[in-house]
Amino acid sequence: MVDPALHPGWPARLSWGPVELHPPRRGDADEWSRVRRANESWLAPWEPTAGSPWAARHTPQAYRAMRRSVLRRASLGTTLPFVVRVEGRLVGQVTVDNVVRGALRSGNLGYWIDRSVAGRGMASLAVALVCDHVFGAARLHRLQADIRPENGPSQRLVDRLGFRYEGLLRRYLDIDGDWRDHRSYALLAEDHPNGVLDLWRARIPR
Repeated sequence: MVDPALHPGWPARLSWGPVELHPPRRGDADEWSRVRRANESWLAPWEPTAGSPWAARHTPQAYRAMRRSVLRRASLGTTLPFVVRVEGRLVGQVTVDNVVRGALRSGNLGYWIDRSVAGRGMASLAVALVCDHVFGAARLHRLQADIRPENGPSQRLVDRLGFRYEGLLRRYLDIDGDWRDHRSYALLAEDHPNGVLDLWRARIPR
């Protein structure tokens, strides 16, 4: 059970147009495994260093273990984990992790998207929906996104959604076999009074 006083805004389902976000479900295991395995070359350079092969870390059993872990942390109020679907197909995840309440009311944003839908605005739409939910129902004040300087598409995504660059974090995270610098971006609840989805709609070409 999730205590709504401890973790406002969770659980939640979000949707707009072709994009739907929902908490990780038991039945997602096989589809998640197929998508993650197919995207190894696309995703591995941005993923935390691990001691086992990619395929072994992306089995249906690995998904079930991940799901138990994130839902347990969600019940404690420290994360908001979403699976992303486009037109019903699993294509990624958006997670707000390391949620802190009290005077800070902050979280760290992470996301990945299937290469087959990259460049269509679906990842930025999913993130925009999560941002509005986080600043609304979940009652956070700040979202931080830390991105490797080499990851141009991810930097363009947060730029498009109005995140502001705040500085370079030297050798910040152990990613893909080494300690990597990250560029830190942040978005505040008051930055876009009409909502991040409204900004997304204004900036994405039709």
